[in-house]
Amino acid sequence: MGDGQKIDIAVVGAGILGLATARALLLERPSLRVVVLEKEAAPAVHQTGHNSGVVHSGIYYRPGSLKATLCIRGKQALERYADEHEIPLRPVGKLIVASDPSELERLEELRRRAVANGVAGLREIAGEAIAEIEPHAIGVRALHASATGVIDYRAVTTAFADDVRAAGGDVLFGRAVEAISVSGRRVALATSGGEVEARYLISCAGLQSDRVARRAGADPGARIVPFRGDYYTLAASAAALVRGLIYPVPDPAFPFLGVHFTRKIDGSVVAGPNAVLALARERYRRVALQPRDAADALGYPGVWRFAARHARTGAGELWRDLSKRSFVRDMQRYVPSIERNDVTFGPTGIRAQALTRNGALVDDFVIASSPRAMHVVNAPSPAATASLAIGEEIAGRALRELVD
Repeated sequence: MGDGQKIDIAVVGAGILGLATARALLLERPSLRVVVLEKEAAPAVHQTGHNSGVVHSGIYYRPGSLKATLCIRGKQALERYADEHEIPLRPVGKLIVASDPSELERLEELRRRAVANGVAGLREIAGEAIAEIEPHAIGVRALHASATGVIDYRAVTTAFADDVRAAGGDVLFGRAVEAISVSGRRVALATSGGEVEARYLISCAGLQSDRVARRAGADPGARIVPFRGDYYTLAASAAALVRGLIYPVPDPAFPFLGVHFTRKIDGSVVAGPNAVLALARERYRRVALQPRDAADALGYPGVWRFAARHARTGAGELWRDLSKRSFVRDMQRYVPSIERNDVTFGPTGIRAQALTRNGALVDDFVIASSPRAMHVVNAPSPAATASLAIGEEIAGRALRELVD
């Protein structure tokens, strides 16, 4: 597709959501001219390629929310897709473990949510029966979601890109969107590889989603604040201590899942992540600084209000980031046999989390609109699990809005 050629819909971002959306558009209306614009040299470079690969069951999410409905629908669609395209997906199962009686009420609330959301294969496990599922894990009670699985989301995203091309769409790399202007019935996008003109714009820009939305004249109502999550990798001998997925009961006051164990699709086991404010949106190191990103975060009132509200928990997350001993102690709450020498520093990911000026983390998926455009502003986990359903949802909305 040549520069300046008119197209119907431009999709910004070749992560899993951008490509799922482009795919859904072309499946619904094959005559559309669709182009995906990606600033990197390959798909799935950022959030998609740095997540833990879990195919979530839908336990955590508020019934009736977009997260709940799209996760359940998306998981089923992803399982079918993986089977049809011979992409390995392993149902390793997840244990959510209450390590202390004080967590039982929160565990029960998760059970109620899971039942309301229609999560399949869920059962309560008494403390003494935990070892039947995870022989080296301990706790007072647990929920077991047998249908939770793991997959390689890079492989899924690559398959989506192939589908887009096979359906007549284009996926263009090295095309950073630098400016957006709307005039009449057209949207003009100035990119690092030339201008693209479209009838409609859909942005699925992940860690840059708020910036792209603002360039198009949208008010996302929040700012993306990057939270870095670091993992430790278990040595092969210690990896045998974990069969599937072992998670803590999350703290509702701090909406991250806490340190957990994940047996990935390649058989390796990682533990983590923590959650600390990152000063660079797209640099995957423990110490990384990008001045613009740091200024955006530290100059935003919502960050300071969030920090004040969660000072104690945040301090614990930061200390765990600095102290391997502290990180390992958290692992030992669930798998006591883990030792410091069993783990080495592993991968790092960055979560794009929308945060309001009042310091509230935006919990649900957020899709905003502006003239001739739609923007996925907030799409944290379980967005990868729900990607096919999210893509269908966005495509349906866009096609209803797309007029000559």
